Amino acid sequence: MKKLFLHVVLQVVAAVLFSAGCHENIEPSKPSSDGAVVSSNCIDCHTNYALLKQIASPDTSTSTGGCGGDAPHIETYDKVYLGGEGFELYKKSMHGTVGCVWCHGGDASAIEKKSAHAKNFIAHPSLQAEKKCIVCHSEQAQSPTSIHAQGWGQKNMVTVRYGAQSYTQIPEHLQKGYDVNCGKCHATCGDCHINRPKAGGGGLYKGHAFMKTPNMVDQCVACHVSRGGHAFLGIAPGTVPDIHRTKMNANCLTCHTGMEIHGDGMKYEQRYSVKALPKCESCHANIAKSNVYHTQHIKDLNCQTCHAQEYNNCGSCHVGGEGARVPSYQGFKIGVNPIPETRSYPFVTLRRSLMAPDSWKEYNVPVLTNFDAKPTYKYTTPHNILRWTKRTEVASGKSCYDNCHIIKEGTAFRNKELYLFNSDLESWEIQANKKIVVDGKLPSSWGVQ
Repeated sequence: MKKLFLHVVLQVVAAVLFSAGCHENIEPSKPSSDGAVVSSNCIDCHTNYALLKQIASPDTSTSTGGCGGDAPHIETYDKVYLGGEGFELYKKSMHGTVGCVWCHGGDASAIEKKSAHAKNFIAHPSLQAEKKCIVCHSEQAQSPTSIHAQGWGQKNMVTVRYGAQSYTQIPEHLQKGYDVNCGKCHATCGDCHINRPKAGGGGLYKGHAFMKTPNMVDQCVACHVSRGGHAFLGIAPGTVPDIHRTKMNANCLTCHTGMEIHGDGMKYEQRYSVKALPKCESCHANIAKSNVYHTQHIKDLNCQTCHAQEYNNCGSCHVGGEGARVPSYQGFKIGVNPIPETRSYPFVTLRRSLMAPDSWKEYNVPVLTNFDAKPTYKYTTPHNILRWTKRTEVASGKSCYDNCHIIKEGTAFRNKELYLFNSDLESWEIQANKKIVVDGKLPSSWGVQ
């Protein structure tokens, strides 16, 4: 009985909102004062492809690529066109029932584009998620403190290296530089559930259909292309897709829950501190006793140290200038754990990150005065897992450690390239990475110090 009552209430509310906003009783199109054909309401206009091509204006949210390259170009009128199977699904959904004005504002009765887009029109409602999305989706909606939306980890890196106590204390011009360059991939609700992300070209994804589950390639990988998707799908030369993809057809949401992505209301300044992060042990029970290698190393190494393939690296980025001066390359390094307060392993996989002392030169910060406070190689968990890798698969008759321990052969050291030494660093990186290089920290029996 309660469910029936709730259903009736929702229908009444929807009807009221519907009558106040867009409706499907479309009046005939009327000519404007300049002779152009215009729509008498939202749907009439946005389903008229020829009209949209005539009157479309530049998108208010610029589509920009990131570390994965330039965003694909999509015409402005294609970004706002309502059509196809997705639009039919939208019309039948609750979102379609409540009408356009409920989310976008504007004047649904106007016959001129300028008038229709008046009355506090909002092109991208999920930029005001706390007023638009969270009102109805309080349990699912992205928290304002979500690391996925806000990029607190990146902001914290910039803050510490600049020498400030909080992100709000760094200069406005540096914050602007962050928003234009680093912040452009961090997602709103709409970027995952209605639109293509900006890095994927922007605009409506499926005719305004609301996708409960984002598309892995078109939404997730559009932003996480340079490392996450690149690794998981096995795109790099010499790599193959992650075993979780090939064996169980896993996608991002197989492991990454809505709670992790949307946020739990807490502000985390390091993404590995997020409580809802997936753990290998959640699926791989009793892993510590499953074989002799695990028994010996389960507390010493993160899982990726043995089971990840080579991973995408780049570095020394000149933000707003010439970009990455250490071009993208596939590599693999083991070093001392840079976040022991968050992850307890002594040795872990590392990837080279973007920052250099003069990275923000174009934004009036010639040198980051506290640059050495953070290493340029970061703790990493590549999404390119295999059971048998170059380190776990040894030749017949060889010791289990033959491909991962450093072994002296004459005057040379085999496997040394797997580890991060001072000799691997640019001169300006040495001080920043002094705590995580392995110089003097490996077993003396290996003979390399």
